[in-house]
Amino acid sequence: MRHFRIFFINSIIIVISSLLLQIIRLIFNIYISNNISSDALGVFHLILATYYFGITLASSGINISCIKVVSEELAFGNFTGVKNASKKCILISFLISLFASTLFYLNNDFIVKYCFQYKVSQSIVTLICIAFPLISISSSITGYFIAVRRPYKTVLGQFFEQISKLALTIFLFKLYKPTSIDNICFILILCDVISELISFIYLYTVYFLDIRKHYSYLIKDSSPIIYKRILKILVPIALTSYIKSGVSTLKQLITPPCIEKSGKNITYALSEYGIISGMAMPIIFFPSTFIIAVSGLLIPEFSRYYVKKEFKKIKHYTDKLLIFTFLFALLLSVLFYIFSTKISFLIYHKIDVEMYIKIFSILIPFTYVDIVIDNILKGLDKQTVVMIINIIDLLFSTAFILFLVPILGIKAYIVSIFFSEILNTILSLFYLLKLEKNLNT
Repeated sequence: MRHFRIFFINSIIIVISSLLLQIIRLIFNIYISNNISSDALGVFHLILATYYFGITLASSGINISCIKVVSEELAFGNFTGVKNASKKCILISFLISLFASTLFYLNNDFIVKYCFQYKVSQSIVTLICIAFPLISISSSITGYFIAVRRPYKTVLGQFFEQISKLALTIFLFKLYKPTSIDNICFILILCDVISELISFIYLYTVYFLDIRKHYSYLIKDSSPIIYKRILKILVPIALTSYIKSGVSTLKQLITPPCIEKSGKNITYALSEYGIISGMAMPIIFFPSTFIIAVSGLLIPEFSRYYVKKEFKKIKHYTDKLLIFTFLFALLLSVLFYIFSTKISFLIYHKIDVEMYIKIFSILIPFTYVDIVIDNILKGLDKQTVVMIINIIDLLFSTAFILFLVPILGIKAYIVSIFFSEILNTILSLFYLLKLEKNLNT
């Protein structure tokens, strides 16, 4: 009963805080969408695609590794292992992120030319490099707090990050009134890096105090076994994540040029890409806050059930979660479809986005169910399978964009998004049902 109460309280805290954070993110997206041109928004999202690929290089797998190893140590009452595993994860995350920063810095000419289409300067790449260690170490610390069932301690750091980014962006935009795409994007990335630094300082301080409070009396352990366990989880996740993120980044970077090849100019291509990525999609994914928050907490819970071989509990909670998620997503899909015009005008004061909100509302049930399935599979130590499915989906959708978008234009890009989401959901659900059957036989 106590275990359920802790999980319930954590869920409530995370859901409420995630909702508030998502509102702040939405306000940020609305602000920049209403204050910069749609082609500048398109370039900014090209930068974000490259930025996220770098974050994947710097931190992929470390969060899940920390959650799983610390959760397993906690499940068997090995508190020394909890302390040492978290510290080793932080060290590994720092070393990997240092490598990612160096790699990006040494290839800044290539990135500006082929990723940013010469629309912005190398200074943006330098800013991105500074952020990688901050983000990677913060990811490890977040994993630790999720595993020890104190995720609420990370919430304030996320608020500091999002509020500072929004406030700094508004302040610098009003102060400098940037007009060129380069200046606009520089300010946006600068504000992001500063907000990551603020969040990092908070998280590391809270982590240090938490370790000293709960585990300071424990002996140190220099055994390489924990390193091996961490790397056993991290390496396959990292490798598959690199492939997934690389293909995903390529997919996003080739989209505007492929739209241009269909007969449209590059400004139109960047504008349409910016409207879909920067305006319509944030609205579609806004309610997923609830699903992402709760299903993220399920990773350590399912991990504990799995190591203790409590397979009936796994099936029971999996079935309930999938039914609830589908019904919730179906309701949202209907509401977004019916009120797409009002939502577009209310948020962006124009109806340009209305068509895309209506189109992508149909995808909500597939996308939301897939989020839950992925987190359940990660808790069951099948994170590599999740990545492989994502890679398969990305390869198909990238090929779709590469060969059909130059012929059919933006319509083919929309179809590729539908194809990607539906394929991913079907493959993930099929594997989960097969795994459930094997566990209960």
